[in-house]
Amino acid sequence: MSQATRHRPARVVVIGGSMAGMLAAIAVKDRAESVEIIETHELPEGPEPRVGVPQAVHIHLLQSGGVDALEELLPGVIDQLAAAGAHRIPVTTNMIVYSPEGWYRRWQRATHRLMTASRDLADHVIRERVLAEPRIEVRTRCRAIGLLGDGRRVTGVRVRTPDGGESELRADLVIDASGRASRLPQWLAELGVRGLAEDRVDSGLVYASRMYRAPVPTRGWPVVSVNADPRRPEPARAGGILPIEDDRWHVSLMGAPGGQPSRDADAFEPFARSLRHPVIADLLERAEPLTDVSVTHSTANRRYYYERLKPWPAGLVALGDTVAAFNPMYGQGLSVIARGALALRDLARGGLDPQLSRRAQRAIARPVEAAWALTVGQDIHFSTTTGKSPHFADRLLHRYVNRLSRTATGSFRTATALTDVLALQAPPASLVRPGVLLSALVGPLRPQLDGPQFTPRERALLDGLRERS
Repeated sequence: MSQATRHRPARVVVIGGSMAGMLAAIAVKDRAESVEIIETHELPEGPEPRVGVPQAVHIHLLQSGGVDALEELLPGVIDQLAAAGAHRIPVTTNMIVYSPEGWYRRWQRATHRLMTASRDLADHVIRERVLAEPRIEVRTRCRAIGLLGDGRRVTGVRVRTPDGGESELRADLVIDASGRASRLPQWLAELGVRGLAEDRVDSGLVYASRMYRAPVPTRGWPVVSVNADPRRPEPARAGGILPIEDDRWHVSLMGAPGGQPSRDADAFEPFARSLRHPVIADLLERAEPLTDVSVTHSTANRRYYYERLKPWPAGLVALGDTVAAFNPMYGQGLSVIARGALALRDLARGGLDPQLSRRAQRAIARPVEAAWALTVGQDIHFSTTTGKSPHFADRLLHRYVNRLSRTATGSFRTATALTDVLALQAPPASLVRPGVLLSALVGPLRPQLDGPQFTPRERALLDGLRERS
């Protein structure tokens, strides 16, 4: 293929106007003559709920790896998010985390930064940036119903139009970013591409979430998290509070079968008090509920191994939840999407040639693999989990990670090694480096905390609330 042909402008169709779809569009726009996003629903004009994103009512965050990837894809967008009200959270400086092994210390030297905001705000800011690009357009109220081409090459998409008719959109590259509801496995089978491997690991956790008016200013307020402990005999329960825009707290509570939260608003705060520590319930006592309780049962880890398929059609890429969806308890989903889109961007710089698809699918699988190892490596140890059971090697690794987590409660070096991996900025294999192994052997260098580590300022604010009440 000649250099001129390889770098000619191309037409791209993206299926799905989600976060993954928007980032996919921005990833390829420099090598495309046009990028058209096909979206089933109308898109809101502001930071409002988008139809087809039920998970938006639950807490979302961007790990450091996702923050960095998003900034590379859309320079300046992190400052835009912050200006719109999103919070930058230094890790673990502004985090109160009760792990199964104890309370994490709030080290004054931050190793990473999380980004917290409502999903509606994050979607809006990113969507506004992406759709300002002149080569990117969105076609709403249209549904992709199939692929054009064959098992060797995809040449476009069949679309159902708002009037109920059908049309064909030809494209040099089709990117499926339609999420958990993607029909890509069926479409591939229709093209004669079979043998797709799938994994599904489900802990059975149910999420219940609601928004609160925070009783304190949220700028600089910490993330609060009480994690589940799979070693305890009772059903796993967990919860978290994220400070978000407009002085609100976004609160999510989670429970496994036999101990699941419900939609009953009167039961929400009592459920929070049933966690391993009552810190979340204590904080909510002084907060004002702003919404009803929203519940979801869709927390299973599900992954398709598109990168293993042979052949893989040229002109096709899958991204985001289309490839893998994760238990939201671990906060990896948005960051994996951003890392995958960045990998696609880096490869697309060489041109949208037919060989891009297979290389891109393998590159997208790398951050998926890292997050999969983290989430499934934890979920398989809950007694309610279906789809996979821990083997001897899994149990041995879990014991080692537990040892690391206990050491991290009193060792900055070990805490940094763990957060490097959780932030998707180091591979899980980095946890067996000689220095990390040595720190795990030595154990924590400081005594364990006996409760949540609030700062003097935070204590004063909470004491003031108690006096006024």
